[in-house]
Amino acid sequence: MVNIKTAFEIEKMRTVGRLAAEQLEMIADFVRPGVSTGELDRICHRYTIDHQAATPAPLNYRGFPKSICTSVNHVVCHGIPSDEKILKDGDIVNIDVTLIKDGFHGDTSKTFIVGKGSVRADRLVETSRHCLNLGIAEVRPGATLGDIGHAIQRYAEKQRFSVVREYCGHGIGRVFHDEPQVLHYGRPGTGLTLTPGMTFTIEPMINAGKASVKLLPDQWTVVTKDHQLTAQWEHTILVTDTGYEILTHRSDDELPRVG
Repeated sequence: MVNIKTAFEIEKMRTVGRLAAEQLEMIADFVRPGVSTGELDRICHRYTIDHQAATPAPLNYRGFPKSICTSVNHVVCHGIPSDEKILKDGDIVNIDVTLIKDGFHGDTSKTFIVGKGSVRADRLVETSRHCLNLGIAEVRPGATLGDIGHAIQRYAEKQRFSVVREYCGHGIGRVFHDEPQVLHYGRPGTGLTLTPGMTFTIEPMINAGKASVKLLPDQWTVVTKDHQLTAQWEHTILVTDTGYEILTHRSDDELPRVG
C-alpha cells in the first residue's frame, strides 16, 4: 500500500530532504585524489550528528556498518566505506546519503568524478544524471511509474548504455524503503498511477557495459559483472497537484525544484 503524505508529513519531508541535499553539497569539497572513502564516511557522520542534529539512516540498517554508501567505478550501489579504499585521479564515486530527522527520511546521491575523468566516464556520469532528470520530468498526477521507467530506459539505451534492473527507487517517508518500487525501465502507461502526496526516490543506475550485476560476499556491495563503469544519481520526489517537487534539490541541479 502506498502512503499518501499529509501536509504535516510533507513539511517534515522537505526539512530532511533539504538536510540531505546540504550534506552532498558539503562533502563535494572533500572528494579528491588521496582521500579514503572511510574518511568521507566519517566527515558525513560528524556533519549529520554535530551540524544537522539528524541521524544517518544507513548506519546499522539491516547490519550495514557505515553512515553513507560510497560506490567506486564498477560498484553499482551499497559500497561500504573503507580506509583501505583510496580515491585516485580519474575514479568516479557515487556518494549516497540518507538522513533521519523527526522520524522522516531524506535520500539522495550523486556521482562525483575524482580529478579529471576519462571521456567515457564523463559521458556516463552525465547520461545517468540526465536519465534522472528525464524520469523526474515525467512526474505528475495521472502519470504512471511506467512513464518514468520508459523515459530513463529509452535515453540510456540510445546512448548505448544499459539500465540496472535488479535495484530500483522506492517509496520513502517514515519508512526508509517503502512502496512503491520505482523501476528505471518500463512501458508508458503501465504500473501505478501517480497521485498528489506520494513521495519516492528515482535513482537510475546506468552501466557503461552490460546490465548484469552481482552481489559480493559481504552481502552489500553490488558490482557490474563485466567490471565496466557504472553511475547513479538520486533524488527524493514529491508528487504535487500540478507536477513534482524535488525534496532533495541542490544548487547544482539542472531541473527546477518545482516543476
